[in-house]
Amino acid sequence: MTKYNELDVVAGKDRKRVGRGIAAGQGKTAGRGTKGQNSRTGKKLRPTFQGGQRTLVRAVPKARGFKSLRTAAQVVYLDTLNTFKGKVVDHASLFEQGYISTPFHSVKIITRGELTAMLTVKVSGASKYAQEAIVKAGGTFEKTATPLKKSTKEAESDDK
Repeated sequence: MTKYNELDVVAGKDRKRVGRGIAAGQGKTAGRGTKGQNSRTGKKLRPTFQGGQRTLVRAVPKARGFKSLRTAAQVVYLDTLNTFKGKVVDHASLFEQGYISTPFHSVKIITRGELTAMLTVKVSGASKYAQEAIVKAGGTFEKTATPLKKSTKEAESDDK
């Protein structure tokens, strides 16, 4: 009995020779059907050609300008941070309080109102004046990377 690794199999297959007479199996029309544009030799149509109908490429208007694919940072205002008095403000704590929609997205603190609470801020960004206001109130600002979502495998292993 022959073994699988001893089989004498040649990789690749000869191309089908079409249009070599009726007896050859793929003769006469050679699988192209009868008549019409697609049956002719030398058929060179654009990939967008739709049989004489105006193509979708020409029908859709040209989009001018530039559209950025980057999503804007979630904004948190400086006066809302007064609720975190003496705590560490990070992506997770802002999400728990409902100030941002997801902790896995960049957050920027913008100056509005006045900050009276002393706190440690660890988020992905803040305006220059917001940073100055945090330091002036006796706190510290630390720029951190946006946290990444855990993979399902990591989340399952942490649950165990």
